[in-house]
Amino acid sequence: MSIRDWPAAERPREKLLERGASSLSDAELLAIFLRTGVSGRSAVDLARHLLHQFGSLRALLEANLTAFSSELGLGPAKFAQLQAVMEMARRNMGEDLKRDSVLENPTQVRRYLKALLRHEQHEVFGCLFLDSKNRVQTFEVLFHGSINTAHVHARQVVKRALAHNSAGLILCHNHPSGVKDASEADIDLTRHLKQALALVDVVVLDHLIIGDGDPLSMVEYGLM
Repeated sequence: MSIRDWPAAERPREKLLERGASSLSDAELLAIFLRTGVSGRSAVDLARHLLHQFGSLRALLEANLTAFSSELGLGPAKFAQLQAVMEMARRNMGEDLKRDSVLENPTQVRRYLKALLRHEQHEVFGCLFLDSKNRVQTFEVLFHGSINTAHVHARQVVKRALAHNSAGLILCHNHPSGVKDASEADIDLTRHLKQALALVDVVVLDHLIIGDGDPLSMVEYGLM
């Protein structure tokens, strides 16, 4: 049966307009993005199939072009549309952070950094640079690879902080495995960077580790 033949209250688009996007299931949200199904499958049926094939909505969203395009009903055009939607969402979160102090909305900071780094297949280290009122200036990825003092150079972090005339920053990196425990290397690196940045009067507010679930805050765990 076509979605057009469903009762209006059960159609994903009409349901979203009446009750809001949060009322929809993952499959219903994906069906709206897909717009149409394929032969023998409605958009919702296709969405359910794709979620089953990839294992989760996140896995589908993080799939590369080859994996994404290998599934029925998907292709480079849909992949490009999805990447554009996700990038707009990240930029919107970034704009929200620039209006207020990050200390006033730590949850939004964590969501933003997770949206930026959780999909990375390798470890990535970055900094959220802040002005004197703890408002976001910009985010930069500074290093790729193993996160330790041998690969993350303090002089480069200091250089970028001075370039932005930052008063503070939040360090962050991802664990592609999803396990977000802080290692001894993470703790040593944080201590090393705090000392280097203190010499130029830049305060390290936190070091967030991005993995599954909510990011780990090293400040909250008393690790810095």
